Amino acid sequence: MENSDTKLTISSPTLPPPPRVSAEEPEAKKLKMSTTTSDDEGCTTVTGRKIRYKRRKIAIFFAYCGVGYQGMQKNPGAKTIEGDLEEALYASGAVPEHDRGIPNRYDWARSARTDKGVSAVGQVVSGRFYVDPPGFVDRLNSNLSPQIRIFGYKRVTGSYNAKKFCDRRRYVYLIPVFALDPCCQQDRESVMASSGSESELVKCLESSERGHKVIGLVGNVKSDLKVEAVDVEAAISSNRNDALNSEVTEDVEVLVDNVNSKTDIETVIPDQDEGTPLNGGSVNTSTILEEEKVNGEERATKESKFSYGEKERERFNRILKYYVGTHNFHNFTTRTKAEDPAAIRYIISFDASTTVLVDGMEFVKCEVVGQSFMLHQIRKMMGLAVAVMRNCAPESLITNALQKDVNIHVPTAPEVGLYLDECFFTSYNQKWKDSHEELSMKEYAKEAEEFKMKYIYSHIASTEHKDGTVALWLHSLNHRNYPDLHVVNEEAINDNKTGQVEVVTE
Repeated sequence: MENSDTKLTISSPTLPPPPRVSAEEPEAKKLKMSTTTSDDEGCTTVTGRKIRYKRRKIAIFFAYCGVGYQGMQKNPGAKTIEGDLEEALYASGAVPEHDRGIPNRYDWARSARTDKGVSAVGQVVSGRFYVDPPGFVDRLNSNLSPQIRIFGYKRVTGSYNAKKFCDRRRYVYLIPVFALDPCCQQDRESVMASSGSESELVKCLESSERGHKVIGLVGNVKSDLKVEAVDVEAAISSNRNDALNSEVTEDVEVLVDNVNSKTDIETVIPDQDEGTPLNGGSVNTSTILEEEKVNGEERATKESKFSYGEKERERFNRILKYYVGTHNFHNFTTRTKAEDPAAIRYIISFDASTTVLVDGMEFVKCEVVGQSFMLHQIRKMMGLAVAVMRNCAPESLITNALQKDVNIHVPTAPEVGLYLDECFFTSYNQKWKDSHEELSMKEYAKEAEEFKMKYIYSHIASTEHKDGTVALWLHSLNHRNYPDLHVVNEEAINDNKTGQVEVVTE
């Protein structure tokens, strides 16, 4: 009989060990924030292993003074902001040797394409770059001219594109207060005096034709268009008609004040011919601007006591408000036809409520916000607005110029007063606010203001003091150079609709 206390040992098959349970929680997704450094801040790890850097998709915030540059966009053979920036990125180690000069390889994009001489305070570009080790911004600035300043950069999504994700852009145009005075800077002597140099008289004489393109000779005239001879100046009509009847090359743009002696077109217009209008009408031999009258009174040639007060501010803002909304801006650019969908643009706001004093000269700060702008669009909007403010044209002309079936020659304000103030990424910021930093100029506001005052504002004021750029332009802002400023009734507009050749100003 077996002992009941005896224990029976039952062997069971061997079971696999239970899986190990990690005591650590998975790391939360790191917020991609990097304005001066990337995620990897060192060159080696604790064990001494060398870090292999990765390309980071970033947005770079920077400013520049456009003087001496042929615009933002890279152009072979021309000195551009983009060209200098690309070279600085390469010299700073952000772009490898095999990608140098090939921006598509590092996903390059710009938020705005500024024109020749135009500056920027809040420009943004994006791409994939090597931003390690720390000090990327300092390395960039050390390889750039002082007139280009990198503020910082921020990590962005892999699909980010500085152009496509930019919702709107704000530009500022600084116009001297005297330019809005209908009784200021009308005759050549006043322009010469305001420039502070007798040598400016030659420039003043040359400016009498500046900005005007003769039908059939200048502008984007195609060779298959039938061109009619136009009596431009009665005193030299024979020479000019010879030029008009000559063969016109496709896409050739020639400004009258730049034509040399081989064309038989005089650069300096004699006093006796100064007053001959474009349509061949007769006027007296004295300067045409001295004889024009505003509200029944002769224009004054001496310095006026004009000030940008409440009344003037209200009127100028009313003029600028005509541009707000969705319109066809084919008359406010070059090489864009009225039928082209690209001519349709949306202006969010246009305001000129504040003034700034720079180097003893007072300027009106004109801020325009829009989704996007075409070549010369802002300068032409300003040019026509100033013409209206100076009583050179009626307010109704702006409404007519925004019509699709009307072709009007619009004056172009000088480029020196224009700069890109800021680019906005509202939709992007809203969508990625939980994982990426906000794309804005808030963090760089102080640096941007210092750069603006030191380089951009001082350049605008000194250029006007030295060269009288705006003063000379105002001298050319007359009915002879821009006959469409005479248009005051619907009949004249209808006549313009039937014109055979469209001419735009540079």
